[in-house]
Amino acid sequence: MKFNIKVIECFAKVVFVLFICSPIFTPLFGQWESDVRLTNNDSLSYTSENNAWCVATTGDTVHVVWYDARDGLRQIYYKRSTNGGTNWGSDVHLVNSSAWGIFPSVAVFNSNIHVVWNEQRDGNEEIYYKRSTDNGTSWGADTRLTSDSAYSSFPSAAVSDSFVHIVWVDYRDGNHEIYYKRSTDNGTTWGADVHFSNDPNMSWYPSVAVSGSNVHVVWQDYRDNNYEIYYKRSTDNGTSWGLETRLTYSDPWWSWMPSVAVSGSYVHVVWWDSLAGNWEIYYKRSTDNGTSWGADTRLTNTPLSSEYPSVAASGTNVHVTWMDSVGANNYEVYYKRSTDSGTSWEADVQLTNEPSLSIYPSVAVSGSKVHVVWSDERDGNYEIYYKRNPTGNTGIEENTIRSIECYCGATIICGHLQLPEGKNCKIFDITGQVVMPARMKPGIYFVEIDNKIVQKVVKIR
Repeated sequence: MKFNIKVIECFAKVVFVLFICSPIFTPLFGQWESDVRLTNNDSLSYTSENNAWCVATTGDTVHVVWYDARDGLRQIYYKRSTNGGTNWGSDVHLVNSSAWGIFPSVAVFNSNIHVVWNEQRDGNEEIYYKRSTDNGTSWGADTRLTSDSAYSSFPSAAVSDSFVHIVWVDYRDGNHEIYYKRSTDNGTTWGADVHFSNDPNMSWYPSVAVSGSNVHVVWQDYRDNNYEIYYKRSTDNGTSWGLETRLTYSDPWWSWMPSVAVSGSYVHVVWWDSLAGNWEIYYKRSTDNGTSWGADTRLTNTPLSSEYPSVAASGTNVHVTWMDSVGANNYEVYYKRSTDSGTSWEADVQLTNEPSLSIYPSVAVSGSKVHVVWSDERDGNYEIYYKRNPTGNTGIEENTIRSIECYCGATIICGHLQLPEGKNCKIFDITGQVVMPARMKPGIYFVEIDNKIVQKVVKIR
């Protein structure tokens, strides 16, 4: 059952104040569950080997995209779970054309699912888009987003409310440049292409993240005669953009394939770097919405190669996955977590242990759960695998609340409710009657909102 949302202004700050019922639950930190095979066909199934996310979550619905050639051509497929990854529906052949399609990226906001990929149906590689407005039950038509004689590839997508943001690599200018495009109406119509980077050398592998009206883009760039990570932001939903910021100084070594995530004013970037003489995973953050940046943090320390990181952030929790050749097997999927917004990091966790290759992992979080997907060769050909930690997003406390009225001092910013000490709350039923007085514990709460109605509130710290 959903209820109308109440809004209270406290000290000129707008506060969402309606919550939905769910049992009080404070789990202990859990362990990773067994691997789940999501595909079963005799062709090769791949998650994107660029830095786009192939998994996205909202509430208990988990969305996965990949490409495989089971029908003779590499094309885009989709699969979902509606119960937090416990069970999975059937594969959906999402794109069925006479040409190949690769490198999908998925983004979700409430019940709206947005997928981009690159495809050659027009004789050269172009960026295409498809959406679902009913949580993946049905899908609209394909939309061609680019139209030029050169190729466009490696798309990455992010969404906040009705704003959908796409970045990709484009060769229309005679060298590889980063381009940007947005929709302000949930993917119904699209604005013009924006030439995002502008230098005579190659710009590759962009990644985009959004929180509210703040859009953050990172990519690797060769303008300094070696690959370095660059960053650019918009604070007005992509209407205008600030200056490019160089984030790494690895000369003469390379910094490669960045991935970006954002939670509130904290922006988190990971990439792989040969600064140490072999490929390692590095991390960098901004605590002020991308205005300034801290030092590089080396997350791995192995004698071989750590590559292809993916990052997700939720409150003060930061989750990173990557593929690593440190063990006796070939590449395996590894995971690392910070519970204090990247200040400190826990030990590496090996998620796979097979004699075959486990590659191109992608990570997402929702509520208390952490979800990882990757491509795995253990079955004799590459298949899509999934793994979750049901309580890996720590400090979770889900509340049995229909509605809450907070008397001044509580604010919601970018989906996070900050409740200070000593602020009173009352719990209401659907009729508006007080069920019982209550006092929520001070702290930061994650608020999940569906069509301006609060679905769930989760205590982060």
